[in-house]
Amino acid sequence: MSRQHRSLFFLLQLLTLLISISSSNPNPQFPCEPPYFNSYPVCNTSLSITDRAQSLISLLTLREKIQQLSNNASGIPRLGIPPYEWWSESLHGVASNGPGVSFNGIVKAATSFPQVLVMAASFNRTLWFKIGLAVGVEAKAMYNVGQAGLTFWAPNINIFRDPRWGRGQETPGEDPMVVSAYAIEFVKGFQGGSWGGSGTFRDRFRGKRALRGDNHDDDERGDGLMNSACCKHFIAYDLEKWENFSRYSFNAVVTKQDMEDTYEPPFRSCIQQGKASCLMCSYNAINGVPACARGDLLQKARNEWGFKGYITSDCDAVATVQEDQNYTRIPEDAVADVLKAGMDINCGSYLVRHTQTTIEQGKLQEMDIDRALLNLFSVQLRLGLFDGDPRKGQFGKLGQQEICTSQHKMLALEAARQGIVLLKNKKRFLPLNRNAVSSLAIIGPMANNISNMGGGYSGVPCDPKSLFEGLQGYVKQASYASGCSDVPCDSDAGFNEAILTAKKADFVIVIAGLDLSQETEDHDRVSLLLPGKQMALVSSIAAASEKPIILVLTGGGPLDVSFAEGDLKIASILWVGYPGEAGGKALAEVIFGDYNPGGRLPMTWYPESFTRIPMNDMDMRADPFRGYPGRTYRFYTGKRVYGFGQGLSYTDFTYKFLFAPRKLSLSRSFTGTSSKNILHQRQVLDSVHIDEVTSCDSLRFYVHISVTNVGDMDGSHVVMLFSRAPKIFQGTPEKQLIAFDRIHTSSYRSTKTSILVDPCNHLSIANEHGERILPLGDHVLTLGDLEHSLSVETY
Repeated sequence: MSRQHRSLFFLLQLLTLLISISSSNPNPQFPCEPPYFNSYPVCNTSLSITDRAQSLISLLTLREKIQQLSNNASGIPRLGIPPYEWWSESLHGVASNGPGVSFNGIVKAATSFPQVLVMAASFNRTLWFKIGLAVGVEAKAMYNVGQAGLTFWAPNINIFRDPRWGRGQETPGEDPMVVSAYAIEFVKGFQGGSWGGSGTFRDRFRGKRALRGDNHDDDERGDGLMNSACCKHFIAYDLEKWENFSRYSFNAVVTKQDMEDTYEPPFRSCIQQGKASCLMCSYNAINGVPACARGDLLQKARNEWGFKGYITSDCDAVATVQEDQNYTRIPEDAVADVLKAGMDINCGSYLVRHTQTTIEQGKLQEMDIDRALLNLFSVQLRLGLFDGDPRKGQFGKLGQQEICTSQHKMLALEAARQGIVLLKNKKRFLPLNRNAVSSLAIIGPMANNISNMGGGYSGVPCDPKSLFEGLQGYVKQASYASGCSDVPCDSDAGFNEAILTAKKADFVIVIAGLDLSQETEDHDRVSLLLPGKQMALVSSIAAASEKPIILVLTGGGPLDVSFAEGDLKIASILWVGYPGEAGGKALAEVIFGDYNPGGRLPMTWYPESFTRIPMNDMDMRADPFRGYPGRTYRFYTGKRVYGFGQGLSYTDFTYKFLFAPRKLSLSRSFTGTSSKNILHQRQVLDSVHIDEVTSCDSLRFYVHISVTNVGDMDGSHVVMLFSRAPKIFQGTPEKQLIAFDRIHTSSYRSTKTSILVDPCNHLSIANEHGERILPLGDHVLTLGDLEHSLSVETY
């Protein structure tokens, strides 16, 4: 046979093989499916993650590579790789927002936990981890039955900077330290506890590979993921639509000082301690450059913070670079800018449509796409997507039976209980004695509504019950009147019926506040007052009721309810936020004393006058020269309706410092740059730069605290330790939270707890250059009304 004939023969053989593969297995269910597609190096689990990812990239054509740069990544049939949807959501339970999730299969619902802001009010790290793990288990189970992806775009860890923000409800609040702690715990749980969050969980779902003792590449195997969590929105994103400002075109002007001590810490913690595998860049620009094109910030996350994962844009946030921000003249420049900055994938089709011409115009090289694909495929490999049949993997046994379990529903109830905040309780009106309540009237448009119980980014709850239904189970006779036809409450036509209902009842509960018609994605509030005529409804019911009433507030954003705080006919005020599917039962348990409330507000509640402050002003610090009061409890100098950390209990607690040092001596090394040494000449007498402290670890100390329950009811209590630094320059925080712990203390008993303080982290502040410094002099540790002075000195 001639050489020409041999070549033709082998070509025909290859063509026959390809036709055979195509006809025998036209729609592979998963990558590396045997017998035709499992021989590629990417399927070889004995290779490193990087080698496997690079081998896959080497097999792709340029067109195939570009088709991977969208959330709806195209399949590669010739390699047996099905399409993949990157966009799924799981903010406080598997949600229906993203196209990657469907509730139309055998799974019809998933556990709906309280909205994040309510969970944050528990100030309970252990609870946050458990919820992250539970949501992660249900997410993985839904993937296994074909109703979800593996990559979920949660949590939202932006700072709740302005009370009008429509998405503040989705965040853990206004304090960077609390937001950071929540991010760490939720991400660890959701991604599988870094393989070690729960030994029992890990052992139960170990796959065949572990049983075989296949422990190659331990370092990279340690990076394995149950699911991928995404820290969003990077960075300084907290405005939807206010006056003429829109999130798609907003330029957030942020100082280096505010960036260092407010906007960056949650993302740094989410990456460094939480080990998040995804980062989402936001719509807005920061100081004139769109977030997804801020190469300095994206590379800071990778190079300084050690981020290992992929970076996605928010949806259509690459298009906004050109179309809304007008940062570039043509689409190709926008594509080149974001990919060269370090973004890896676009939620939307913009990259798919414009990357080819960007390369043809010489603005981008194929290696820039390869860099992005390496990050994308590496995360998919860590998720086990190329390890063969997922049913044989480590989490392959998870299925429908793991969703809406009694344990998860009980966890949702516990989260709602712990997140409810008691704001007012005159003459200890609450708890009610259920045996002494003959009838109960529940008034308000949110009282008998289950559609908004979870707030934004919710899914289909397992067993939802309204607040009215939860309360109804505690009394023999319960009546309901809406008062307002809906939350906007534009009419008082229903007031008379509500007043008559209230007059007939022994006790009255009015449920007022917000729902998603008032605050949500793409919609900020303009007022902090109760919507429409709700205030009039509350006051009318209070005036008509024989006994003082109980006011329950829903929603995420702070409300100016000064009228209710000062009304003697309103005995008690409770904030329930968006309490999730078990919120009705949790509220009833609190009101009738089966559960002692211990939640604390994770944000400041401002008066209506705060709405005069421009929402687009990103400055955190007060500026008396321009009448600017600052933002959040750390810097705000104005009046408050309720403060950060405020929350009452049915019992009383007292504190005692058992031990804390009085003096802290440290040495420093003058090894900084010449520019910093110039700065030292000005600040050497009042502060030390953190990077020049000889040993931060050696400065750590414990504060030992005793908490005594001096009342007659058991309860859990949030211990909050603040520090107040010497005011060495304008803009020093008024105070800052350095530690918190939720502890349970029995009636007339004491509980001891210890808090580790890291001075380089907890006692330091940011100067105007965005550098961390440790002020010298007297720092004050505060615990409730107690104060402890700590002198920081150098030698």
